[in-house]
Parts: sequence; structure tokens; C-alpha cells
Amino acid sequence: MQKKALTRRGFLGLGAAVGGAAVVGAAATPTWAAEHHRQTQWPTTLNLPDGLHPDALAIGRLPFAFFGSLLTAAIYRANLATGQGEFIFQGLGSGHNAIGLGLDRFGRLFIGGGWGRTITVMDGLTGAVLKTYEGLGTASTCVNLATVTPEAAWFTDGFNGVLFGVPFGPGGTLPEQDGIVTLPLTGEWQQSQNHWQITGAGIAASPDGRALLVINQYVDGGTLFRVDPRTGDARRVPVGGAKFPTTNGIAVSDRTMYAPSQTDLAVVRLSPDGASGDLVRRITDPRFDTPSAVAPYRDRLYLTNSRFPLPPTPTTAYNAVAVPRPE
Repeated sequence: MQKKALTRRGFLGLGAAVGGAAVVGAAATPTWAAEHHRQTQWPTTLNLPDGLHPDALAIGRLPFAFFGSLLTAAIYRANLATGQGEFIFQGLGSGHNAIGLGLDRFGRLFIGGGWGRTITVMDGLTGAVLKTYEGLGTASTCVNLATVTPEAAWFTDGFNGVLFGVPFGPGGTLPEQDGIVTLPLTGEWQQSQNHWQITGAGIAASPDGRALLVINQYVDGGTLFRVDPRTGDARRVPVGGAKFPTTNGIAVSDRTMYAPSQTDLAVVRLSPDGASGDLVRRITDPRFDTPSAVAPYRDRLYLTNSRFPLPPTPTTAYNAVAVPRPE
């Protein structure tokens, strides 16, 4: 599964070819660039390294998916066009976590460090660590799932009713440690009194970008909330009775939210402000093996198979699968 390391020139050139950021004459278009346009030929199963034990994933403008290890905090990057990949970060050893993942427009990867109570910012090309924020929250904090907006990177705390924010300065500059936002969730938010029950899970921006949508696995058997990022006020989002008791990572594209559970993928049509929605359908696939996160790329949805509750071992096989994005 190893691939030739990308150069920054090649990485950015690939973005231009795939994302349409540059116009290239047909005679000058490299063969590899043309191949990347033929998404129908891309693999629909991405085989990940044995023992990786992934949870979330992140996909940006370029055709690369990033996966983090719950066991070592290693970061693996896979090429969607070929299925090949490589570790860009070898991890920190047993007991370290890379849970939430989010990409910004600069190709920076924001990583939630789980029970390590960290947020790490990494170069998505080289794997170089750009910034680490430590000691977040309290002793019971688990920095969980992530999303990136134009203004900030946001993370849920799995066991406490707060969000952590990494606000961006001019030109996307990163704050110092004391600039990290801890936002208590108020309003209708309820936290499980069982310390070992995850409450705050998946997070994404609302369609209009003015709010955050957060999965609460505890309230009423799994409820979607709309959160004001300025005040922390959280309000329930009615979605036609749909429940999300096992939903981890979610994704919002235009006005559609994708929310995987242990067995299927819920497709929810949202109002522009994200204050209400309707369950459109549930997608099933025999390849689903407890999908824990979803990310769209072009006309596909990619899902990570976490294989919970299968105990992970160094030889446990893992993969991610692609399904057509519903119209």
C-alpha cells in the first residue's frame, strides 16, 4: 500500500487538475491528471493498514482521505484514485489517539487527541506537526470529533458538555494556547450522568455556516442539536423522528447531512439554517462494518469501517468504502 511520496509541487498540481483551479491545455495535460478525472474507475474499497483501528476521516478539495489511529495516533493518507497510501505520521505509540479529523483550505489537518486532551495541527502533505494544544478541558475530557469552518476548527468533548475551538486569525494564522476557546453547551443540551457514555459526538457546520450541528448520543436515544458558536446555546433539531444513538462523525454538504450508524447511513435534508430537517432515506451496503464517519468527494461518499466492537489487534484488517452520493 505504499506509494511514491508526493512533492509539494505535485500535490498542488494535482489539486489544480482535479479541483479545476487551473486551466490546462489538452496537449499539456499529463496522463496522470486525466486519469484522476475518471472517478468511475477509482476503487470503491480502500484497504487500510492492518491494526490501524480508524474512527474519523477527512477529505478536502484534493482526492486524498486521511485516517487516524485510535491506538497510536498515527495518520494514514490514501489516494482515492488509486487506493494506495502511506503513513504521513507514524504516531506516538500505544495509548495515544487520533480521533477527530478536519482539513482547512491550507491543507492543514486538525486532529482531536481523545483522552490525551490535545488538538494537533499537522501539514497534510508532509506530516510535520505545526502546533499542539495540550491540557484541554478537565481530567475526564476526550477531544472527540471535528469540523473546520472558515473561521475556526471545532471539536466535541465526548464526556463533557463543551466544544473546543481553534479560531483562525488573519490569513489563517493559528492562535497560541491561551487562544483556544472552551464553549460550554447550554440551552436544551443535556449530558449523560454516566461518565462512560459518550454524549457529544459528530459535528459539522450548518448549511448557512452560522451554526454548528452536533450529535448528542444520549438525549432521547440520539438527537441532533444546533449550536450557536458565539454563546453555546444548543437547540434540538427535529428530523422527522430519526435517532442517532451510535452516530459518530457526520458531514454536511450543501443542505444534506450524512450520518452513519452501526448499520446504515442516514441522509437528512436540512433547512438552510439547520434548525430542522427531514430524513430522506437510509443507505445500506453489505460492506458496511460499523461505519463511524463519512466524507463526500464529488459524486461519492466515503465511509470508515471501524469494526466496533471487534477487539483491535495488530493484524486486524480495516478498510473504508465508497458508495454513490444520492441525488
